Amino acid sequence: MSKQVRVRFAPSPTGPLHMGGVRTALYNFLFARRHGGKMILRIEDTDSQRFVPGAEEYILESLKWCGIEIDEGVGVGGPHAPYRQSERREIYLKYAKQLVDADWAYYAFDTAAELDTLRKEAEAKGETFAYNYAVREKLPTSLSLSKEEVEERIARGDQWVIRFKMPENEVVEMDDLIRGHVKVNTSTLDDKVLYKSADALPTYHLANIVDDHLMEISHVIRGEEWLPSLPLHYLLYKAFGWEDTKPQFAHLPLLLKPTGGGKLSKRDGDKMGFPVFPLFWKSPATGETAHGYREDGYFPEAFVNMLALLGWNPGTEQEIFSMQELIDSFSLDRVSKAGARFQPDKAKWFNAQYMHHKSDEELAALFQPILKANGVETSDELAGKAAGIMKERASFITDLWDLTSYFFVAPTQYDEKQTKKYWKGENPARLAELREVLASIDDFSLENTEKVVGEWIAQKEYGMGQIMNTLRLALVGAGKGPGMYDVTAFLGKEECLTRIDYVLANLKPVE
Repeated sequence: MSKQVRVRFAPSPTGPLHMGGVRTALYNFLFARRHGGKMILRIEDTDSQRFVPGAEEYILESLKWCGIEIDEGVGVGGPHAPYRQSERREIYLKYAKQLVDADWAYYAFDTAAELDTLRKEAEAKGETFAYNYAVREKLPTSLSLSKEEVEERIARGDQWVIRFKMPENEVVEMDDLIRGHVKVNTSTLDDKVLYKSADALPTYHLANIVDDHLMEISHVIRGEEWLPSLPLHYLLYKAFGWEDTKPQFAHLPLLLKPTGGGKLSKRDGDKMGFPVFPLFWKSPATGETAHGYREDGYFPEAFVNMLALLGWNPGTEQEIFSMQELIDSFSLDRVSKAGARFQPDKAKWFNAQYMHHKSDEELAALFQPILKANGVETSDELAGKAAGIMKERASFITDLWDLTSYFFVAPTQYDEKQTKKYWKGENPARLAELREVLASIDDFSLENTEKVVGEWIAQKEYGMGQIMNTLRLALVGAGKGPGMYDVTAFLGKEECLTRIDYVLANLKPVE
């Protein structure tokens, strides 16, 4: 690539960051790192009506949790500061007026009531109203008013907007790195608002073009919903005389509902019981809450891995990627044009894979708060050992308590079904015999205990299943858990004997 890659993630602080937005940030980050470029974070907060307190902080925390590093921008700084558009407002009017002076834009003084009348007239004729070349000179605009009238209206404080003067019947030819070559006739487009006097702020269309130019953005990688705006953005670069430095564009496919129809929304998550946001969110206005992947027990690396493959195909059978492997493999030419269907079960599968590959030390640090919350004080070594034994059966750290609680808390109640099946006949007496065998073992390692008990069972010609399941009932309290010798080795001899003594003394055999 001829110039340094500079990409930007430019969210609006209008609420929690959707996982689709996180994927956009991720693809920008991967592309930048792959090409030795820069990742810029810009906050596009020009829509003051939709601003939500706390949303910007949520965006920053979400990116940090995901490991998406920002090189320049909000929270970091850089040579093109400020990076919040609300702090750059004085920049945009100059560029909007430049377009008016060059006859690429015009002032419009029409009111909402006037536009509503035109809409109703169009509807009465069975037409769709469009603010374009057909109406702009019939309305109070700088195209129909004299220069003096325009200046007078502005001077007396009339509200106005600056609209782009969309050319009539021209073909705009565009190139998208994902969609290919696209052609659009300008007669199908309307005159978008670029700047509003009411709040002295630009709209997205003007602000993002100006900022991308001033911040030397080389590639704009954004969601599919902005594809219809691409002709306007191409024409804005032409109008400013910036065609030679305009960025390359790539429009990412939508994230679709698990059913495949339509864009993935919070309502889908609420209905089907999965998060659509990276972190927990509570609306400061309504108090409404939304689940987050972090709080639901997902590892950030699993969440990122899952997101990366929603719309991008590495071209191999590999599914588990570290961040560095994603960077090394990522390319826009393997991003799909079609929407990517989100599968909640697949998200859980990814988390399970990362769970299974964590070391006992990593698991101990994550598991200890859960143990403490359940009143268990134990060493990191034992916490990690218990988690390590059972991690293959878990998808989330939160699964571990149910899977391992008997390692730390002796049972005092016993599963009814297992009791009826095994705590009867000769089994209690044989467990008492086994107690003495276990008491005689000095080397209580897994291997030695298995050898000694196995020889005893063979000598006595007892049924292996009956003995082991009765022992499991005594030590675990239910028909679950890993191999019995994993349990005995973890508990140690004294604890095993104590639990056997308790069940022998307190559980009445089934008649």
